[in-house]
Amino acid sequence: MNITIISPHFAPDTAPTGEVITQIVNELQRLGHRIHVVTALPWYRNHSVEPGWTGRLLSREKTMWGKITRIHPFASKNRTNLLARSIAYGAFSCLAALAATFSRRSQIILAMSPPLTLGLAGWIAAKRHKAPLILNIQDIHPDAAIETGTISDPRVIQLLKRLERLSYEKADAVTVLSEDLRKKLISRIDGESKLRVIPNFVDTERIYPGDRNNSYRHELGVTDETIVMYAGNVGFSQPLELVLEAARHLADRDDIIFVINGNGSRRAHFEQEAEELPNVTFMDYQPRQRLNEVLAAGDIHLVPLQKGLSSISVPSKLYSILAAGRPVLASVDPGTEIDLVVSRSGAGRSVPAGDSQEFLTALVALVDDPHGRVSAGLEARRFAEEWLSAEAVAESYNDLFLNLGN
Repeated sequence: MNITIISPHFAPDTAPTGEVITQIVNELQRLGHRIHVVTALPWYRNHSVEPGWTGRLLSREKTMWGKITRIHPFASKNRTNLLARSIAYGAFSCLAALAATFSRRSQIILAMSPPLTLGLAGWIAAKRHKAPLILNIQDIHPDAAIETGTISDPRVIQLLKRLERLSYEKADAVTVLSEDLRKKLISRIDGESKLRVIPNFVDTERIYPGDRNNSYRHELGVTDETIVMYAGNVGFSQPLELVLEAARHLADRDDIIFVINGNGSRRAHFEQEAEELPNVTFMDYQPRQRLNEVLAAGDIHLVPLQKGLSSISVPSKLYSILAAGRPVLASVDPGTEIDLVVSRSGAGRSVPAGDSQEFLTALVALVDDPHGRVSAGLEARRFAEEWLSAEAVAESYNDLFLNLGN
């Protein structure tokens, strides 16, 4: 089959969704498909186009499985400027629609959301190619932006909700990452049969349990201390106030170091809040090839989400942590997918979102139980190998392609 995939990120970009779609493409080409990836120039790490990719509106490259068209993301350094971000998404989506439309005939169009505008870009391409459109939902928008308070203007919310409904209406199938997300969308979609649950996955060959005493840990100047790590986007969805509060309570313990590895719209805020905390260290996003090293250096990994977000978002970093064989402490809504995965896998502990006392108690229990952490890490790895393989997820997409293409 000839397939066009429209995604905001793709390797070598470092965004988690880019990691996911890159591996999906690798698996789909193994199944014999020809693929045209329409994506952005790499920009996620510093919110600007990476060196070596600047000075161009778009770039085209041929691969052994098809081709990649990369488009300027029009990203603004001011990450809190919603108008600038909206204009950037709109401009990128318009060019993505053109690139996907005027290309070799495709039999399937797969578009990822967010941003919501890529759903319409996919629909335009699907009309041109007379092909089915699959909309892949990584986070439900605008719900996530509303829950975090990023968007509060009723007029903007109404406009985004209309765009969301239109995207679902135009899609022939909508894939979501969990049963939680499926239940959330049932009432918004004309025909429950459109909805398919296909989880994200993790490359268990590239991400594996590694030596904790590695060069990343040495860069931090840490030896035998317990590293409590948050690795990922530092934005409005992630209540890192919990982490800093825990760091304050544990400031007298010289055996614990908190590491926040990542960038985002709220990093400067949290750095300012942590100025008087000697046990908190901030690190920038690391190159993709260092992911395994970063994960291995952490003794306990944190997955915190704001209240209400766990039912509309499943961070892909959770799967990477499991594959790395490291214990997890999640602060999420009870009964949601993340909570269930952590509990069923035996990979660590899960506490209610926003409960700082429960979070601190669970964290101290993990820090003071090194043997329990080792056991949780082994269970995490086992779960990743059995349930989160790239091959199984690619087969699910392949079945959907064949079903819609007939």
